[in-house]
Amino acid sequence: MTTQKMTTKQLAEWERGRDLNAELREAIADAKAGRWARKTEFMPMPDGRIRRRVTRNDGTVERDEVIPAGRIAIAAARAGTGLSQAQFAALLGVSIRTLQDWEQGRREPSGAARTLLRIAAKHPRIVREAAA
Repeated sequence: MTTQKMTTKQLAEWERGRDLNAELREAIADAKAGRWARKTEFMPMPDGRIRRRVTRNDGTVERDEVIPAGRIAIAAARAGTGLSQAQFAALLGVSIRTLQDWEQGRREPSGAARTLLRIAAKHPRIVREAAA
């Protein structure tokens, strides 16, 4: 089976024929019934890393990756504060792109930023107060 890309005209016609309410109702019914198209599982590993496996409903593994502990710690530190990426990045004095690069593992935080991230992870309330 070959997949071919729709033209702009075909895509516009397809969009006009969609019933988003019906699609959402169907998706909710599928979720309640335990049917799924794709399932993501997070499995902690003894060394602090996490294995993320994305599986299709036919059993095909779409993605299987190991997330390093450092990436998890950065996202967890931000999540613990309840701040958005923009708010957290501004508080740390870095761009949103830099924070995203840290969270995605494309870059590593510097020494000072690493220290601030450790403080944010251990004392999220203090970081929230500083952001106010």
